Amino acid sequence: MSPQLGLFAGTVLSARVERAERSLIEEGARAAARRDPRERVLMVPLGSGLAVWAGPGSPLDKVVGVGMGDEFDDAALDAVEQAFAERGAPVQFEVSTLADPSVAERLTRRGYVLFGFENVLGLRLNPGRQAHTAEAVAISDVGPEEFETWLNVVVDGFAAPDTQGIASHEKFPRDAIEHSVRDLTSSSGFVGSLARIDGVPAGGASLRLSDGVAQLCGAATLPRFRRRGVQGTLLAMRLAAAAAAGCDLAVVTTQPGSKSQQNVQKLGFQLLYARAILVHPAPAT
Repeated sequence: MSPQLGLFAGTVLSARVERAERSLIEEGARAAARRDPRERVLMVPLGSGLAVWAGPGSPLDKVVGVGMGDEFDDAALDAVEQAFAERGAPVQFEVSTLADPSVAERLTRRGYVLFGFENVLGLRLNPGRQAHTAEAVAISDVGPEEFETWLNVVVDGFAAPDTQGIASHEKFPRDAIEHSVRDLTSSSGFVGSLARIDGVPAGGASLRLSDGVAQLCGAATLPRFRRRGVQGTLLAMRLAAAAAAGCDLAVVTTQPGSKSQQNVQKLGFQLLYARAILVHPAPAT
């Protein structure tokens, strides 16, 4: 496949992607607050970024988008750390390698530990993009009547991650994954897709459209259906839908060296940048 031309992974592109990520996490947190008003959901701006706590063990509990132009002072960071400590939670920053380098320096001086990296890959989308799919895989958008089926497939797939590449340091309780997926599906521009093989649910994925950026997220395949073209077909269909909706950029976040990264690179995605995962441990109890 020919290389993507004109997709330069600079600070402008990174800031655009990080804004989309921030808006996704923020909308998920707002949905968590609506779902359970008793939870002390936290949403605190930190310069260009946002600190979110959406519930115990939630995948949404993180700080995203920092270092992309707007600064934050130590007092704001103190307040975030105190709020997370009150909830018995670690503080996890996901910092782009194209963010202001002083952010990572400040965090390490405060005792944050580097736990790993995640890769952000991108693909330029052109109008009229067509989907090339595996013959045995059927894809449908998820309506209300199929939502629970889709949710179970996605959560079950996440519970049995592919072992190729670098393993994630994160492990989430099943109920926390289910809550976060439900919350994210209420995000604007969000569409779920369900894959079937011989009429049997085999995998699921989601697509979020935000300011011309197509975010590919929530993809999972049940173990017995892996290596049969499910993820490739889900990818192809979502990319075609995003192009038809007028998006000019598709992005996906993967573990380094994972099967997911391999799948998207087969479709022409290129590595844009990485995010460093920096964590301040939860207070001892």
